[in-house]
Amino acid sequence: MKIKKKISTGKLNLNPTKIKLLEQEDNTMAILTQQLQNMHSSDSTLLSKKSLRRLKNAFTYEYSGETKQLFMSEDELQQLLFNFENVPFPTPENPTFTFIDLFAGIGGFRIAMQNLGGKCIFTSEWDRDAKKTYQANFGEFPFGDITKDSTKKFIPNNFDVLCAGFPCQAFSIAGKRGGFEDTRGTLFFDVAEIIKQKAPKAFFLENVKGLRSHDKGKTFETIINVLRNDLNYFVPEPQTINAKDFGVPQNRERIYIIGFRQDQKVTDFKYPKPTGKKVFFAQVKEKNIVRTKYYLSKQYLQTLHNHKARHKRKGNGFGFEIIPDLGISNAVVCGGMGRERNLVFDNRITDFTPETKIKSGVNREGIRKMTPREWARLQGFPDSYVIPVSDASAYKQFGNSVAIPAIQATAKKMLEEIGVKTLC
Repeated sequence: MKIKKKISTGKLNLNPTKIKLLEQEDNTMAILTQQLQNMHSSDSTLLSKKSLRRLKNAFTYEYSGETKQLFMSEDELQQLLFNFENVPFPTPENPTFTFIDLFAGIGGFRIAMQNLGGKCIFTSEWDRDAKKTYQANFGEFPFGDITKDSTKKFIPNNFDVLCAGFPCQAFSIAGKRGGFEDTRGTLFFDVAEIIKQKAPKAFFLENVKGLRSHDKGKTFETIINVLRNDLNYFVPEPQTINAKDFGVPQNRERIYIIGFRQDQKVTDFKYPKPTGKKVFFAQVKEKNIVRTKYYLSKQYLQTLHNHKARHKRKGNGFGFEIIPDLGISNAVVCGGMGRERNLVFDNRITDFTPETKIKSGVNREGIRKMTPREWARLQGFPDSYVIPVSDASAYKQFGNSVAIPAIQATAKKMLEEIGVKTLC
């Protein structure tokens, strides 16, 4: 059947004007880009007519009980394949292991795993703006809601590692033992279900430090019980890892949970030791800030001062901090005062003309919030990482992401235990 409604693949960042594709609420875009990824890294016959036929056939899919197909000319397919190669973070040419990326966000896990030699063969993320950022950097549009069977059915078999930074949710386990069935209706249940069905060699789960104490410890206890006893994985004692110990100037503590399938015969696991390298905010500070929008107005700065004073009187210490060049940042977080939690001095405010200062109402002290690029650097994202969204979305995305260096150091130790030779 011919598809009449078409849009530009500007949304795909593959070719903004020439290639036309249909965008739907199902997983069509994810199917398309994943197939392109698989073809891109498969063999040297990438652009052969056989490959093109295989690609066209791959775009037949089932939707609402009806078989549909995307039709494109060979010229369009050729252009898609050429453009697909030009992404900032392509799959390694000779991957040494495979992994899937759940609750992928903007790909912090993926960068770490690709740096070690991994190939991502499935990714899932529900947030539309995060999908846009993910696709701009990896060439793939993530699959959608992982709680839906229509998404899960695309997860392949026989991958090595499952990665997931799942949200923290309470379980309904009053009077129960806290097992697999007790976690139904939560996102952890979906992670556990995929581990149960696909049986990867290992998994790497990440969560907030407060997971241990969440719901008086019941949430954490249930998770570990399910992973160890219901799924029968060897799970060493989870550890809280701080990003500042692995090369980024950010005080960010997160709990890491590693698990190994029993046939891997792992009986002991040592989390990575801190590097001992001292890093400071000055090392990630942007050099050329010429946009007044990052400098706080005198009025807003006073509002923040008042806000902090109120909370200080209440004894909770909530409010902003001015991070010195030789200091380290508080954990970057999204929502609320997230963007204004870490303020910095920047004397380049003196470079602005008097007229600019008056017009913008900026404070004369040169106090500003951090930029999205600075947040990216605090999380270990390289400067080649593309930020295609608004600042508001970027702050949210980096605040929700993982600290790449800490993830990578831990993943390297995990992979070595299952016999994978990593690239670094």
